[in-house]
Amino acid sequence: MPEVANAPLVLASSSRFRKALLDRLALPYQCHSPDIDETPQPGETPEALVRRLALSKAEAVAEAYPEHLIIGSDQIALFEGEILGKPHTPQRARANLARFSGNRVRFLVGLALVDTRSGEREVVIEPFDVVFRTLDDDDIARYVEREQPLDSAGSFRMEGLGIALFESLEGRDPNALIGLPLIALCELLRKAGMDPLGETPQRA
Repeated sequence: MPEVANAPLVLASSSRFRKALLDRLALPYQCHSPDIDETPQPGETPEALVRRLALSKAEAVAEAYPEHLIIGSDQIALFEGEILGKPHTPQRARANLARFSGNRVRFLVGLALVDTRSGEREVVIEPFDVVFRTLDDDDIARYVEREQPLDSAGSFRMEGLGIALFESLEGRDPNALIGLPLIALCELLRKAGMDPLGETPQRA
């Protein structure tokens, strides 16, 4: 469903990938891109970081939407305990994928739902693991050249050709890899009174 002005559901994101996922629920919504500092705090664990950022994104736009349900989401990738940033260059993307060859990368996705009608805030963390097949230098070079995953944590895009790099996927919701875990989101929306399979409640 396309974005609808004054819809009661707000996605605190400008990501086209998160928009495409939310479209699948066929609920009217609007988008507002948050402006927050995503720098990790000293001593902050990956779980605490992704929880804080997801909630901060939703809360950053809450004042503009006093009678709404606001979705915030953030994703980080972990390899051997290290938080993976965006590679930004083809050289770094190739180096990352060479490290991942034959190994497991864990993604943590923080999902927040802020109900500005009641002030309630819910945050969940959805883990998802990717197991890479053994990759040779040619595999890696061809992938990076074709997809240019320079702005993607983990140096690949699950929603694109990145699927060709994997041996297996482990988790309850593969949408988490793209940045918005829809199963968990449906659970939170139902709890807040908005059932994707039912009538969209009218705003008071």
